[in-house]
Amino acid sequence: MPVPSVLAVFAHPDDESLVAGGVLARHAAAGGRTAVVTATWAQDSHRAGELADALRVLGAGRPRLLGYADARVPESAPGEVRFCDAPLDESIRRLVVHIRDFRPDIVITHDAYGGLTGHPDHVHTHRVAVLAVQAAGWDLVHPEAGAAWRPSALHLATHPHSAARRLGPRLLREGRTMFSVPDEWVTATVDVRPWIEQKIGAVLAHRSEVERGALPGRLAALPRAAQEELLATEWYIRHDLVSA
Repeated sequence: MPVPSVLAVFAHPDDESLVAGGVLARHAAAGGRTAVVTATWAQDSHRAGELADALRVLGAGRPRLLGYADARVPESAPGEVRFCDAPLDESIRRLVVHIRDFRPDIVITHDAYGGLTGHPDHVHTHRVAVLAVQAAGWDLVHPEAGAAWRPSALHLATHPHSAARRLGPRLLREGRTMFSVPDEWVTATVDVRPWIEQKIGAVLAHRSEVERGALPGRLAALPRAAQEELLATEWYIRHDLVSA
């Protein structure tokens, strides 16, 4: 049976590695096609270069960037509007281009909270991805963006309450609000320990985030056993898009 192709859609360079790096590496190792669309940062930025390195580790092809500015880093895409402020239909169109070009079976993106942190770019990526997955299947919606394509499922990367209580205080800075979902909402709990080398390597490829002490940097400073504990499981909520 063919391995499903996977297109991951995330807000920033490093989200793909932190949130879904294990699943991306697993699918690539099994011979499946994988790719990543990143909403923010310009193609010629240093973080786009780090993203390219991370995707090579994960086997996820070349970076695909929508090119918007990070909500909190305007210099991430000089001259471009912040992703959260961009016209919604234009953001959808940019993503539809990639969905129709790659033709994935499965699309992965942030959950409606934007993951544990609730970052506004994560939340907006969720909104745009959900709408673009629907729009991509309608041939008269953005017909200039390519032939219509309907993925079979959308997977929302998330954290159940039980895992957030256990891991969240080590992943988020003290005092930050933590967003998680009821355990029974989770439809797939994936043990990615067989691909932990690739996942950790991809996280650490985001060198500027390591250097400035963001989450990749805090993970880099931990013993290997602690890194594995924090990164060895991924959780998803599946929504079927095409009936059998």
